[in-house]
Amino acid sequence: MKTDANVVHLKTVNPEQKSNHPTARLPAVLVEVRDKVAEQLRLAQQALFDNADDTLFEMADRATSNAEQNAFFEAMRDLRLRRKQIERAFLDKVADEFATLNQYEIGRPVLENVSFESLSLVQNDALEEAVAVESMVAKVISRDGQALGHLTARLNALVSKKLDEKNNPVGPASLCAAFMDCCGSLGVEIRVKLIVLKLFDKYVLSELGQLYAEANELLVAAGVLPEIKSVPPRRPQAAPVNVAMAAGESDSAAVSGESVQEVFGMLQGLLSQARGSVIPQRPRPADALPITSNDLMRLLSHMQQRAPVQAEADGDLREQLENLLARASAKSGKTRVVGEMDEDVINLVSMLFEFILDDRTLPDSLKALIGRLQIPMLKVAVIDKSFFSRGSHPARRLLNEIAAAALGWSEQGEAQRDNLYQKIEQVVQRLLNDFTDDPQIFADLLADFTAFMGDERRRSELLEQRTRDAEEGSAKAALARQTVEQALNERLLGRTLPEVVVRLLQDAWSKTLMLTCLKHGDSSPEWQAVLSTMDELIWSVEPHDHPGDRERLLAVLPEVVKALRKGVEDSAFDPFAAEALFSQLEALHWQALQRFDKPVAEVRSEPAIVVDDGGLELPLLVEPVGVAEAAEPEPAPAMVEVVEEIVLLAPGESAQPVQEVELDDNDEAVQQVDALRVGSWLEFQQEDERKLRCKLAAFIKPTGKYIFVNRNGMKVLEKTRMGLAVEFRRQSIRLLNDALLFDRALESVIGNLRKLKGE
Repeated sequence: MKTDANVVHLKTVNPEQKSNHPTARLPAVLVEVRDKVAEQLRLAQQALFDNADDTLFEMADRATSNAEQNAFFEAMRDLRLRRKQIERAFLDKVADEFATLNQYEIGRPVLENVSFESLSLVQNDALEEAVAVESMVAKVISRDGQALGHLTARLNALVSKKLDEKNNPVGPASLCAAFMDCCGSLGVEIRVKLIVLKLFDKYVLSELGQLYAEANELLVAAGVLPEIKSVPPRRPQAAPVNVAMAAGESDSAAVSGESVQEVFGMLQGLLSQARGSVIPQRPRPADALPITSNDLMRLLSHMQQRAPVQAEADGDLREQLENLLARASAKSGKTRVVGEMDEDVINLVSMLFEFILDDRTLPDSLKALIGRLQIPMLKVAVIDKSFFSRGSHPARRLLNEIAAAALGWSEQGEAQRDNLYQKIEQVVQRLLNDFTDDPQIFADLLADFTAFMGDERRRSELLEQRTRDAEEGSAKAALARQTVEQALNERLLGRTLPEVVVRLLQDAWSKTLMLTCLKHGDSSPEWQAVLSTMDELIWSVEPHDHPGDRERLLAVLPEVVKALRKGVEDSAFDPFAAEALFSQLEALHWQALQRFDKPVAEVRSEPAIVVDDGGLELPLLVEPVGVAEAAEPEPAPAMVEVVEEIVLLAPGESAQPVQEVELDDNDEAVQQVDALRVGSWLEFQQEDERKLRCKLAAFIKPTGKYIFVNRNGMKVLEKTRMGLAVEFRRQSIRLLNDALLFDRALESVIGNLRKLKGE
């Protein structure tokens, strides 16, 4: 008995249900086709998103910068969050296409706006999308065009809407358009969208031939155009091994996208042009007998065990092989030579290590360690030729990881005690001792080294973040200090005031101003309140002759003194120094009150307490004359004229600013500074001839400071824009290339060989 338990309906179409466009009921066989399409697309989408995580994680793992890695991680998160929404929306769109098959309607133009004739009018990102989709659609038409054409003809025999390859609901153009619409809300970069599109091509479009064949069979069984002979269903083929390669893996530009044999064949072709010039051409006797790859592996293992602590130079490696072969030839009586393919592998690996050992990015002491990997890398290349074409090859990745870790390593007197040096030495020694012919050891060591570097990276990133936070805090403090300086200078510069008031404001109240500015900002009511207190204090010590000033002074003084005491206390100013200042201020205010004709009371800095008729305790700020004995006239207060701008110094900051050379913005050195990006590694040539390697951890815009940290995340240097420009002009700075080492080496080798071929 037929059951639909495994049928997943795209969308239930109820002919009695009202919608925006009336839809005629679909024939039963067409409903069956629709449901089959639904099931296959659902499973294909599941495979797509299940593999998208692995693909993006692999891309992030091979990222050449933190920014690139974060972009892939954000894309993974975005896809996870929107997966269900995209899956549902895609199936709904396909269902809508089926629902309108029996309704006459002008078909939606699919991909016509992005045809090659109009590509010049499209934005760069849209252009890349359009080219990718156009290519995907063309590939399906080329591969499964006949089956699609038969299906379109049979659908036209059942429905009133005129269909062609572009508006067929299961045609590649319609499916691509629907999927692109559903992915439009993804906030990812174009390169990530292209990866998703390639996954759509692999897991959805690649299976359309099978879907078309099965749909044609259903329609033929129902008597729809049985005279058209359709091809039988294709058996599902295994998916390609490496999705990341197809999705734009960051391999050498010369070799990406080609098969292993094609890549190695291309390299052999380039090598053949270089024999006799760059590569020495050794004469071979006519009766020379090439050794097998297994024999070569045994010879290399012998060399590996005999010299485990020496870095094999290129010439030494070939010379050692020649000596061993000469001995073997003497014993056997026949001339033994390395086979042509294996010799090409030896030459390629030798040229790669020439580049690596000459690379200025690697510290010299670590070059010696990495140089010892030449024989193990040569052995794995003999075993597996994908070593040259596959960026995710464990041996290549291990070499790249070691080189990336070495980027921030600085030369030290006690290098052997450094944990990174010890770890790299441990990896090298393990390969030399244990690697015979099983490449799995590279994957094991890669996992171990990646875990080690992950722990190191987490610790350094934590310390680096603390360094950034501290510098940003210092920058905020510097801005607040400038704001406070401006506020003080606006009120004090050019005025003559009592010395105690100037000292109170500059030494004590400035700290209150700083604290308020940092905590609340210079646009807050709290900031306005502390400025108002300062203004009231200055007014209270100035001479006044207007009769109403006495009443204002009596009203202002209690609140001003109270606010001053609280603010100074909150800013943690020295309490003993504060008390001395307030005692002098009290005497100053007493003198100010005595200037008025009418005898006045003594103003206390700490008011006495009296009880009113209602029993409430109130502060008594003014004590009538006669209750207390009149004090003797105080001497005139010391006055100072503020003639120099007030400058507040941070702890440890020099009063004399460093004078820097000013260079024009168009200067090449300044442009080099402006081109720096956070995360860039640089090498500074210091005055004592030592070299300091450090990473640009932050650019603090408010202060214009560039903050550099070592590989442990500790701050080692800070420079200004002009200071860096001067260093660049003196050529005492070198920007380190942080691209993947093996990839750079391979690109260099291929470039040199092609150049020789052109000559």
